[in-house]
Amino acid sequence: MAELLSGFHLIATPAVLIALLIGSIGGVIIGAIPGVGAPVAIAILLPATFSMDPLVGLTMLLGIYGSSMYGGSLPAILINTPGTAVNALTTYDGHPMTKRGEALRALGLAYGASFVGGILSILALILLAPVLARIAPMFGSREIFLAALLGIVLVVIAHRGQTFAAGSLAAFGILLATVGLEPVRYTQRFTFGLDFLSSGVDLIVVVLGLFALSQGFFLAAQPDEAPRGERISGNMFKAMTGVFRHKRIASVGSGFGVLMGMIPGVGEFIAQFLTYTYAQKTSKTPELFGKGNPEGLVASESANNAVPAAAMIPLLALGIPGEALTAMMLSVFYVHNVVPGPGLFQNELDFIYALYIAMILLNVVVVIFVGLSSNLLMRIIRIPTRFLGMTILTLGFVGVYSLRNSTTDCAIAAGFGMLGLVLKRQNLPTVPIILGMVLGSIMEVKLRSAMARVRTPLDFVDRPIAAIIATAIVLLIVLHIWGIIRERRAAVPESAHDHDIHNSQEG
Repeated sequence: MAELLSGFHLIATPAVLIALLIGSIGGVIIGAIPGVGAPVAIAILLPATFSMDPLVGLTMLLGIYGSSMYGGSLPAILINTPGTAVNALTTYDGHPMTKRGEALRALGLAYGASFVGGILSILALILLAPVLARIAPMFGSREIFLAALLGIVLVVIAHRGQTFAAGSLAAFGILLATVGLEPVRYTQRFTFGLDFLSSGVDLIVVVLGLFALSQGFFLAAQPDEAPRGERISGNMFKAMTGVFRHKRIASVGSGFGVLMGMIPGVGEFIAQFLTYTYAQKTSKTPELFGKGNPEGLVASESANNAVPAAAMIPLLALGIPGEALTAMMLSVFYVHNVVPGPGLFQNELDFIYALYIAMILLNVVVVIFVGLSSNLLMRIIRIPTRFLGMTILTLGFVGVYSLRNSTTDCAIAAGFGMLGLVLKRQNLPTVPIILGMVLGSIMEVKLRSAMARVRTPLDFVDRPIAAIIATAIVLLIVLHIWGIIRERRAAVPESAHDHDIHNSQEG
């Protein structure tokens, strides 16, 4: 009880409350502007948070992370353009409802479902993170190495249809993590005699390049357009209560969001897909999905907004990020010498409670804000594309330079920005690079530590948790390969059948 009161005391400081307002309201605005999104905003703000108190910085970043999805549903529903990538599924049923004259109802359902998903996932975080933290002391170097390796495997196989590309990019991220002085004997690795590489490739520079600068380059090269939308009239708060007519779908979506958020490398897209599929199969009107079915809208928004808090569970309990945004937040912990894991729950429980309270307050502030300001947000999303791109580039370069006052960092970030642009144009993922860098450095340290007590390969899995994780890794790889083989076998008869039809037509 004393820790809970202390957590309220930490939250009640002016700096945290201001960060809470900036993060929640700023996240909605950023999410509502097509082409920006949480990764870009967090990448730009990340250098500034290093000079803040850790709770202040994390509150701001968490606010942007969670609230951007609220904002992203606005253009998805009104102008059929998702504000963030994870709101793409919202367009399927949200925009058809707008065309039927039900824009207020659609937005109310989206906001209400997002709030339900956000609150339920925070409750899951409160319940599950301490449990995982109690189990965490059973994790030695071998177990943490295997858990990080499991994260890499999950990241790769989550990109179905792009497995080779995702694996290659994750390997590239691991390679980047090895550049510089190695941590035991301090020998130079992959520096090629260049002094600026001796300290390694900075994660934040790569993040700013791949997310912020690449998006700036992309928008600057687009036609200069400003989206338009119609005004909304009616009581938004009353419209939000409509979600309670779809309690089952909202609960299932939140559950899938929590589960997928906890698993490294999976995230919002698979949570949405599973919930949407479930909602369609159990609906009385499955034929209306994609044509303006409220159940599809609730499924999408409840699932995606349940992921952010759930993604904090492995981060806080084990220090292992599940995706790129939590990897960025991990850097805030490290800068302030706050080490996530069991020690955090034992020694700084008031800090943990403060984070929980902040996340609940963030959702409340966001719901109030979107309920009052949807028409105002419609004006904000009319920013011309190229102006937005140049603004992102300017802020991105300022953020990179502020890290170490280094023009070399700016050049490296620009290089990764161009790489990110190429990957974006080829529809290839950038997340595996970031997780490869973060998890790769964890894997190296833990592998070196574990090898001192390992004599044979079997010694690596001679403990229960290590054996379970290793078995999970092998099963996932085998099942993934088997799935690919089955898909190819199914594709061969179809192509042969098409070939026979073509020959018969020619004959």
